[in-house]
Amino acid sequence: MTLEIIGISVLWIFLFGYVMVASIDFGAGFFNAFSTFRGKEHILTRIINRYLSPVWEVTNVFLVFFFVGIVGFFPKTAYYYGTTLLVPVSIAIVLLAIRGAYYAFTTYGKLRHKRYVYLYGLTGLFIPASLSIVLTISEGGFISMEDAGPVLDYGALFFSPLTWSIVLLSLTAVLYISAVFLTWYAHKAKDEAATSLMRLYALITAIPMILTASGIIVEMRSHNFEHYERLMNLWWMFGLSFVLFVGTFYLLWKKKSYGTALGLLICQFLLAFFAYGISHYPYLLYPFLTLYDGFTNAAMATALIIAFIAGLCLLIPSLYLLLNLFLFNKEYVEGKRNDYA
Repeated sequence: MTLEIIGISVLWIFLFGYVMVASIDFGAGFFNAFSTFRGKEHILTRIINRYLSPVWEVTNVFLVFFFVGIVGFFPKTAYYYGTTLLVPVSIAIVLLAIRGAYYAFTTYGKLRHKRYVYLYGLTGLFIPASLSIVLTISEGGFISMEDAGPVLDYGALFFSPLTWSIVLLSLTAVLYISAVFLTWYAHKAKDEAATSLMRLYALITAIPMILTASGIIVEMRSHNFEHYERLMNLWWMFGLSFVLFVGTFYLLWKKKSYGTALGLLICQFLLAFFAYGISHYPYLLYPFLTLYDGFTNAAMATALIIAFIAGLCLLIPSLYLLLNLFLFNKEYVEGKRNDYA
């Protein structure tokens, strides 16, 4: 296995961690706002805040690792993506700042006005939508090389069916992942009203999620046939992912084994996420940039791999400790202990 493959694999693991943890965070904020809008905040707000309190500060650690790593391992990505992603990434950063400020003021300043709750909830949809644009751009056809450097065609990007397919998938996946997790979490907290409501949301978002995922494959055929063929070569990974999706849906429908359902969901997205990453190999940006074009020198790559693996070995036990102290602590989950806030 080459240094390039090891480097991108480590980064992909960090990105997957961010996708899962951030999806729960973003979706929880939206469901909190939606329940407030429907006058059902008394059902969900306590459960959602009990989850967000100990984890909201660490959500973006995975994303920071990924961005630092992608520039460290593949310096040319800064040249190709730097200016072209200025608008969507800037929007995402502003929205992340709004979310952090809102939650800090809510937790420590007791800010409670509904319009801030709605703003916080909507950012949970806009952030994944803006960040998902990166995947669309990486498929090629939106960047042209000019004398001044790479130039992004915003018109083609905005009107591309592939763009909206990926945006819709990011939204439905965020809501589905979060709903399944919060169903399990509410059940663990022995809050039957919240469990029932989140289970309903999970079932409602499941079908749009799987349909939008299928829609991307259809759009890929006309936009980037080479990548489409690579996707089809990995049909068995996507097939297993679909089987796991059916298992999760079945358990939710039957109102049993929510922990198993959550485990199946994580495995489902793990398979699909890595199948997509493998099918994208060796391109970082069609057709201009591959893993091998702008890879850093061997000494730097080795140092980065060691540093990132060490970081991962430190981060995972830290998250495990955090989960055991709060999310998996019986008294905290059931609301008998609230020593974090």
